[in-house]
Amino acid sequence: MTPRQMGGGRSREALVRRSREAIRKGSKSFTVASMLFDKDTRDRSHMLYAWCRRCDDIADGQDHGMRPAEELDLSRSSPEDRVEAIRVLTHRAMDGQPTADIAFDALGQVASEARLTPDMADDVIDGFALDAAGWRPRTEGDMMRYCYHVAGAVGVMMARIMGVPADAGDTLDRACDLGLSFQLNNIARDIAEDDAAGRCYLPEEWLAEYDIPPGQHMKPRYRKELVTLVRRLVAMAERHEAAARLGAGRLTFRQRWAVLAAANIYGAIGREVVQQAELAWDHRVHIGYFEKLGHVASAFREAISGSWEPARLPEWDRGKLLVMARMAGPVAGVPNTPLRDEDVRRKED
Repeated sequence: MTPRQMGGGRSREALVRRSREAIRKGSKSFTVASMLFDKDTRDRSHMLYAWCRRCDDIADGQDHGMRPAEELDLSRSSPEDRVEAIRVLTHRAMDGQPTADIAFDALGQVASEARLTPDMADDVIDGFALDAAGWRPRTEGDMMRYCYHVAGAVGVMMARIMGVPADAGDTLDRACDLGLSFQLNNIARDIAEDDAAGRCYLPEEWLAEYDIPPGQHMKPRYRKELVTLVRRLVAMAERHEAAARLGAGRLTFRQRWAVLAAANIYGAIGREVVQQAELAWDHRVHIGYFEKLGHVASAFREAISGSWEPARLPEWDRGKLLVMARMAGPVAGVPNTPLRDEDVRRKED
């Protein structure tokens, strides 16, 4: 047996340095917001991001983040095999074992420091498994379950990195809301790119409601209906964003500032999609550097003023989505995970 070694035996400095390279390459928005954190939180958030980026690369058979050892080149294997490799490497890293992939070793480091659990990581990996299975959402709940896996669960991990206790359920719920908001805005922005890749994250029931035939939502004749549908999507994102601000008020000042800056920047993406209406998918909507700085300044004022009570909490909360995730039937690599005690209590609530 290989001895347990935090970070796979690599130095923390090397893990942080390579993780920082991954985030600079992968997300300009998150790079800007993360610079507002204190050093420890920033380093940990970068290591978590590096793992998320690497998982995404492996799932898609790409290498946009960090290059693995030659034997871990999975680009020619099946999507299901790649997801299984992600799960095996993740569990190995969180067990303190070296993985030969620096992004997974970085996860092992941050998991040890922030007490992240394999269940948290598995919730994220289940989102990759859904994509590998060619899954598409039929209902609004299906869409939100997917958003939970790929972003809401990451928000919970980020909250733990920021020192939110494991028993602070309401604050973790608000962190989940922030991730859900991010992903809903991403879906709105990336509809054309997803369609080109053979994917669609818009609920089939929504498309039917707007008389858009399956697989035809990018056709010019349905562009007006798509704009109306996306307004609804972004409105949902804004409700989750408002709820997330409530949780931000419980963080330290620098953490609150960073979270609010990220909320402002990602929220601006969705609002820009709505503003551009029928032209929104002719090119990829993005927020310019100076506009991002404006959102950072606005977040600074919000972090000081401290007034974020939402009009009402969103319908799709973490408790409901956890129960959906645990009770969902197995889908090509997505295990039918039994309900845990916490999930049962949430269902009863």
